[in-house]
Amino acid sequence: MTTSAQTGPNGPLPKEVLEMYPDAPLVQRHGEVDAWDNAEFRAAVQATNRTQFIVGGIVTDVCTTFLALSLREQGYSVWANVEASGTTTPLIRDISNDHMRAAGVNVVSLFYIVCDLMKNWGYVPGSATILPWLDQYYPVYGYVARAHAAAIANGTVIPGEEQLIEDNGHLVLYNGTA
Repeated sequence: MTTSAQTGPNGPLPKEVLEMYPDAPLVQRHGEVDAWDNAEFRAAVQATNRTQFIVGGIVTDVCTTFLALSLREQGYSVWANVEASGTTTPLIRDISNDHMRAAGVNVVSLFYIVCDLMKNWGYVPGSATILPWLDQYYPVYGYVARAHAAAIANGTVIPGEEQLIEDNGHLVLYNGTA
């Protein structure tokens, strides 16, 4: 984690972010707008020996885009989380996302990132780990999962929905009949 200047115009990283990642290193930059321009930050990224990075920032058009483009220039695979950054207008958001996409940055949602990393609800971590996490950090999906579980538990799967619930190519009705 990093910010251009803890005491500068962007202020410190929000307390909530720091509390969410208490063990993550915090690189104190000295005003560099593009995090890649800071030698300590570059060294921290390179020390991970990773080739893929997920990025987000306070503002899409500067914090996220500058770093994403710099990482791409260095040959990294970059995933920009569109929900982890904000900006001042839809136009600026769209131009910034288009700029990143044109440079080969994968501009995706949090749910996309979670599912791509997980690959399969049956893997570890799978639904038992991911659903509570999504419920906390992406509550809209928690609502979906909770409603689906309730429908199955109380037998209120609506007509037509049973065709959507299949097991190995065979229709499975979860109200006790198959």
